[in-house]
Amino acid sequence: MSTPVEPIAEFGRAEPGVAYRDRPCAFGVVERDGLIACVEVDRGERTYYDLPGGAIDGDETEQQALVREFVEETGLTVRPLSRIGATRQRFFRSTGEPIRNLSGVWTAEVVGHDPSAKIEDDHTLVWLDPVEALAGVRHEAHAWALALWLRSR
Repeated sequence: MSTPVEPIAEFGRAEPGVAYRDRPCAFGVVERDGLIACVEVDRGERTYYDLPGGAIDGDETEQQALVREFVEETGLTVRPLSRIGATRQRFFRSTGEPIRNLSGVWTAEVVGHDPSAKIEDDHTLVWLDPVEALAGVRHEAHAWALALWLRSR
């Protein structure tokens, strides 16, 4: 009997001649009362939705990065539950830097909320209907993870 292979999905077209910096990350799908935790990111001239999460710092595990990023972006303390899969998302940051997020995507549950712990002023916690979240997230990788999560329910 073989071990199931974790799904890995690649998103974002590679622009010819552009070197993308690999950025290990962790993102999370958290559901509460039928809604999904997202962050509304305000970049001045444009605003978009992301799943909470971000870069893995130093020797952090994906789970440690996920917990830290949720606090920094939303004030929520979460407990990672299970890994949905892995994604690779090419995109250009708002600064113009070409990035390829190498992300583990997790389900997690809320275990606390301290709004004063949130430190990213341009991120606002919003709770969205799962279909609205699926349609509204900026990255295809986040939409893919949400679709997998929805299908597993």
